[in-house]
Amino acid sequence: MANQSDNANGEMRQQNFERVLSREPFKGLKAILDSLSADRAALCEGVSGTNSYEELLSRLGYRITLTKQIHVSDSYTRMGSAGGIKIVLPYHDIPTQSSLPTLVNFDSTITTTPESARFFNAMLAALRTQLSVQNQGRV
Repeated sequence: MANQSDNANGEMRQQNFERVLSREPFKGLKAILDSLSADRAALCEGVSGTNSYEELLSRLGYRITLTKQIHVSDSYTRMGSAGGIKIVLPYHDIPTQSSLPTLVNFDSTITTTPESARFFNAMLAALRTQLSVQNQGRV
Protein backbone atom coordinates (compact mmCIF):
# COMPACT_ATOMS: atom_id res chain seq x y z
CA MET A 1 0.00 0.00 0.00
CA ALA A 2 2.85 2.38 0.82
CA ASN A 3 4.32 1.73 -2.64
CA GLN A 4 1.12 2.95 -4.35
CA SER A 5 1.19 6.08 -2.17
CA ASP A 6 4.84 6.71 -3.05
CA ASN A 7 4.04 6.31 -6.77
CA ALA A 8 1.08 8.69 -6.51
CA ASN A 9 3.23 11.26 -4.67
CA GLY A 10 5.96 10.90 -7.29
CA GLU A 11 3.45 11.41 -10.11
CA MET A 12 1.97 14.47 -8.42
CA ARG A 13 5.46 15.86 -7.87
CA GLN A 14 6.33 15.25 -11.53
CA GLN A 15 3.10 16.90 -12.74
CA ASN A 16 3.69 19.86 -10.43
CA PHE A 17 7.27 20.16 -11.74
CA GLU A 18 6.07 20.21 -15.36
CA ARG A 19 3.33 22.73 -14.62
CA VAL A 20 5.61 25.17 -12.77
CA LEU A 21 8.50 24.78 -15.26
CA SER A 22 6.10 25.60 -18.12
CA ARG A 23 5.27 29.03 -16.65
CA GLU A 24 6.52 32.09 -18.51
CA PRO A 25 9.27 33.12 -16.05
CA PHE A 26 11.02 29.77 -16.51
CA LYS A 27 10.87 29.64 -20.32
CA GLY A 28 14.64 29.99 -20.77
CA LEU A 29 15.52 27.38 -18.16
CA LYS A 30 12.94 24.99 -19.63
CA ALA A 31 14.51 25.33 -23.09
CA ILE A 32 17.90 24.42 -21.69
CA LEU A 33 16.62 21.49 -19.63
CA ASP A 34 14.56 20.16 -22.55
CA SER A 35 17.71 20.21 -24.68
CA LEU A 36 19.80 18.36 -22.10
CA SER A 37 17.58 15.44 -21.16
CA ALA A 38 14.43 13.74 -22.31
CA ASP A 39 14.18 11.94 -18.96
CA ARG A 40 11.63 14.15 -17.20
CA ALA A 41 11.91 12.23 -13.92
CA ALA A 42 15.69 12.80 -13.89
CA LEU A 43 15.14 16.52 -14.53
CA CYS A 44 12.59 16.75 -11.72
CA GLU A 45 14.90 14.88 -9.36
CA GLY A 46 17.88 16.97 -10.45
CA VAL A 47 16.13 20.26 -9.81
CA SER A 48 14.92 19.19 -6.39
CA GLY A 49 18.22 17.59 -5.41
CA THR A 50 20.69 20.34 -6.33
CA ASN A 51 21.48 23.79 -5.02
CA SER A 52 22.96 25.47 -8.08
CA TYR A 53 22.74 25.59 -11.86
CA GLU A 54 26.26 24.20 -12.21
CA GLU A 55 25.43 21.32 -9.85
CA LEU A 56 22.26 20.55 -11.83
CA LEU A 57 24.20 20.48 -15.10
CA SER A 58 26.77 18.19 -13.51
CA ARG A 59 24.07 15.84 -12.27
CA LEU A 60 22.71 15.67 -15.83
CA GLY A 61 26.18 14.72 -17.11
CA TYR A 62 27.42 18.09 -18.35
CA ARG A 63 30.29 20.34 -17.37
CA ILE A 64 29.88 24.09 -17.58
CA THR A 65 32.48 26.17 -19.41
CA LEU A 66 32.40 29.92 -18.99
CA THR A 67 33.46 32.32 -21.70
CA LYS A 68 33.49 36.10 -21.74
CA GLN A 69 31.24 36.46 -24.78
CA ILE A 70 29.26 34.29 -27.20
CA HIS A 71 28.52 35.47 -30.72
CA VAL A 72 25.26 33.70 -31.49
CA SER A 73 25.41 34.13 -35.27
CA ASP A 74 28.95 32.72 -35.30
CA SER A 75 27.81 29.83 -33.11
CA TYR A 76 25.24 28.78 -35.71
CA THR A 77 28.02 28.51 -38.29
CA ARG A 78 29.87 26.10 -35.98
CA MET A 79 26.94 23.75 -35.43
CA GLY A 80 27.61 20.11 -36.21
CA SER A 81 30.25 17.63 -35.17
CA ALA A 82 33.01 19.49 -37.06
CA GLY A 83 32.29 22.73 -35.17
CA GLY A 84 31.54 20.98 -31.90
CA ILE A 85 28.21 22.69 -31.19
CA LYS A 86 25.11 20.54 -30.93
CA ILE A 87 22.51 23.18 -29.93
CA VAL A 88 22.48 26.98 -29.79
CA LEU A 89 20.00 28.47 -27.29
CA PRO A 90 19.93 32.26 -27.85
CA TYR A 91 17.89 33.41 -24.85
CA HIS A 92 17.10 37.12 -24.50
CA ASP A 93 15.68 38.40 -21.23
CA ILE A 94 13.43 41.33 -22.12
CA PRO A 95 13.06 42.91 -18.63
CA THR A 96 16.84 43.24 -18.24
CA GLN A 97 17.56 43.61 -21.99
CA SER A 98 20.20 40.90 -21.58
CA SER A 99 21.38 38.40 -24.13
CA LEU A 100 22.04 35.12 -22.31
CA PRO A 101 23.05 32.49 -24.89
CA THR A 102 23.89 28.91 -24.05
CA LEU A 103 25.70 26.41 -26.25
CA VAL A 104 25.30 22.65 -25.82
CA ASN A 105 28.41 20.96 -27.19
CA PHE A 106 29.04 17.44 -28.44
CA ASP A 107 31.70 16.89 -25.76
CA SER A 108 29.09 17.10 -22.94
CA THR A 109 29.97 20.65 -22.02
CA ILE A 110 27.73 23.68 -21.77
CA THR A 111 29.33 26.94 -22.88
CA THR A 112 27.84 30.09 -21.43
CA THR A 113 28.82 33.47 -20.08
CA PRO A 114 29.20 34.25 -16.37
CA GLU A 115 26.16 36.56 -16.63
CA SER A 116 24.09 33.78 -18.14
CA ALA A 117 25.21 31.28 -15.50
CA ARG A 118 24.22 33.74 -12.73
CA PHE A 119 20.87 34.42 -14.40
CA PHE A 120 19.98 30.73 -14.75
CA ASN A 121 21.23 30.00 -11.25
CA ALA A 122 18.78 32.63 -9.96
CA MET A 123 16.06 31.21 -12.20
CA LEU A 124 16.70 27.72 -10.80
CA ALA A 125 16.46 29.10 -7.25
CA ALA A 126 13.13 30.75 -8.12
CA LEU A 127 11.89 27.50 -9.66
CA ARG A 128 12.87 25.56 -6.54
CA THR A 129 11.03 28.13 -4.39
CA GLN A 130 7.89 27.85 -6.52
CA LEU A 131 8.02 24.06 -6.37
CA SER A 132 8.46 24.15 -2.60
CA VAL A 133 5.45 26.45 -2.19
CA GLN A 134 3.34 24.27 -4.49
CA ASN A 135 4.36 21.07 -2.71
CA GLN A 136 3.64 22.53 0.74
CA GLY A 137 0.15 23.43 -0.42
CA ARG A 138 -0.49 19.78 -1.31
CA VAL A 139 0.72 18.24 1.94
